[in-house]
Amino acid sequence: MDLHWRNTQKPARFFALDARAFTFIFLFLVHVRIWTLVVAVTMMLLFWGFERRGLTFEAALRAMRVWMLGSRRPALRGGQPRRWTDFG
Repeated sequence: MDLHWRNTQKPARFFALDARAFTFIFLFLVHVRIWTLVVAVTMMLLFWGFERRGLTFEAALRAMRVWMLGSRRPALRGGQPRRWTDFG
């Protein structure tokens, strides 16, 4: 196994998906209901879709934020302070 310092930033994996997707499987195992199964399967498919597009979870959240904000970014007047911007 190749253990190196550059691998510390890699996302945690559980089988073929991001480990955060299995949080919902754990939720289903703790609270066995049909709706938790539906939520777990939906979230796993969502994470799988992100990976198919080449996005990590954080990058997908940023992409969704950019999509929701749109391309029109009006300038502020001189007296208005600029808000903090997250360039991720």
